[in-house]
Amino acid sequence: MLRRTLLCTAAALLAAPAFAQDAADPVKVGFVFVGPIGDGGWTYEHNAARLAVEEHFGDQVETVYQESVPEGADSERVMTQMALSGADLIFTTSFGYMDPTMNVAAKFPDVKFEHATGYKTAENVANYSARFYEGRAVQGLIAGEMTETNKIGYIGSFPIPEVIRGINAAYLAAKKVNPDVEFNVIWAYTWFDPAKEADAARALIENGADVILQHTDSTAPQAAAAEAGNVITFGQASDMSEYAPMPRVSSIIDNWAPYYIDRVQAVVDGTWESQSVWQGIGDGMVEIGEISDAVPEDVKADALALKEQIASGEVHPFTGPINRQDGTEWLAEGETADDETLLGMDFYVEGLSGDIPD
Repeated sequence: MLRRTLLCTAAALLAAPAFAQDAADPVKVGFVFVGPIGDGGWTYEHNAARLAVEEHFGDQVETVYQESVPEGADSERVMTQMALSGADLIFTTSFGYMDPTMNVAAKFPDVKFEHATGYKTAENVANYSARFYEGRAVQGLIAGEMTETNKIGYIGSFPIPEVIRGINAAYLAAKKVNPDVEFNVIWAYTWFDPAKEADAARALIENGADVILQHTDSTAPQAAAAEAGNVITFGQASDMSEYAPMPRVSSIIDNWAPYYIDRVQAVVDGTWESQSVWQGIGDGMVEIGEISDAVPEDVKADALALKEQIASGEVHPFTGPINRQDGTEWLAEGETADDETLLGMDFYVEGLSGDIPD
């Protein structure tokens, strides 16, 4: 009996240090970024959220990241390396990372993955996105009221539902306050390429646009607008306030930090579960940056009122009557769009010209 007690005590003593070490190990969180962390836009804000995670958790968490990772096979290799290096949770922060995320997650079932702006999930894969279209509606209102040429340029990245929703929301809001407004869309086929973005902005300005909207990530359109003079722009994903009060008159700011902290906490607590999250202005994931003094007070008041109405649910940017581009009815009077349609949006609304590329 004595021998048995001693053996049990010895076994417990041997096991105790190993358990204590495991409990003391920090949770390792990886971030895969499509652009450089200094892009001033999309990736800048994701990295700001990563830094917020570090500040919030301290020694409980270790973060690692890789910036400027192309969508496709390169991203799959980066995710695989992060998983092999001991990451417990990996945030993959661009739409084109969706299938690579699913592929890597299948090989590492004990690693948790969070994919931004996609729609696929698995037991160890969640997805999250922001209702950027709500912010686009506020921008559209300002653009429609401030344009003098009635020509608004829009730089699109890729013709995916997220971007198409934004174009439609901005156009509908602009058209509501200015029936004469016209939109011209140029597709850059990139998330971050300052040279291409600047060229697109210059082409739109040469075509008469005195307002430039963008769904690309650099500040190059702001620089091009500043060169041209008398052209206003809006910050994309981040405040881009270095160009305020002109040409940047406001912005959409992506606030990822609360979500990232919440999901890391779930891993720390052992309560993480797969989910799909789509949050907007009311949830605080989409913020409207400071509206500069270049915006007339009455326009600013209208924009802030719309922001509050969207936040409270009083106004939905896609409320009928709205027709599709070909004139067929989409939403009847008072009807609002359902999330399923919005998530798969692949059409322009009536009044927009041009075709959506395949």
